[in-house]
Amino acid sequence: MPRYLISDSMPPPVPVELLAKLADVETATAGHLRDTGFMDGTLRPLWPGGRIVGSAVTVSISGTDSTLLHHVTGLLRPGDFVVVDRLGDSRYACWGGGVTNAAKCAGAVGAVVDGPATDPEEIERFGLPVWSRGISAITTRLANLGGSFNYPVSCGGVPVHPGDIVMADESGILVLPREGAEAFADQCLIAQDKGIERIRRVRDGEKLGDVSGASLMVRKALAAK
Repeated sequence: MPRYLISDSMPPPVPVELLAKLADVETATAGHLRDTGFMDGTLRPLWPGGRIVGSAVTVSISGTDSTLLHHVTGLLRPGDFVVVDRLGDSRYACWGGGVTNAAKCAGAVGAVVDGPATDPEEIERFGLPVWSRGISAITTRLANLGGSFNYPVSCGGVPVHPGDIVMADESGILVLPREGAEAFADQCLIAQDKGIERIRRVRDGEKLGDVSGASLMVRKALAAK
């Protein structure tokens, strides 16, 4: 018999105010301030769908099977970000045009699949940003093998819990626990403002090394020899 683990409750949505703040944060800015929570860089967007922030709903399915994923699309809510753990499979595409359409109709804001996807043209046409490890024409079936929904998973080398915040753009995917997320967003926005000022100063004729302080560090190191 297939074994399914399905949580009785859905994670609470991310507060609207926090979502709005995080939507202005670039993952590359976050990468200046932390080095944990970032999924493997080989997970790439199938189309440049912009910057997405949502609440993680987690799915684990194996091999040739996508039965649970089809079921889960009927449970999704606006603001959900689907995180799919493929349990090591890199051959079968569980995510394609049909799943994209269902997730989009349910209000999901994005998805990441730790394996290949298919139907990139349909995914772009339906307008749901999806990240994957590439493309495969070999697809999953309704094999009814089991799986889990809204239990902790691993995706892109990162542990993901239901309700974690997922931030994704063309530079990468970051998973944040909710605790401390607002303070971190504030740090990132301050850093981005400094970055904009740095760009302005270099365009006005200053050297990047002088603006960032790197040249002073190099000169001090050379003087200490």
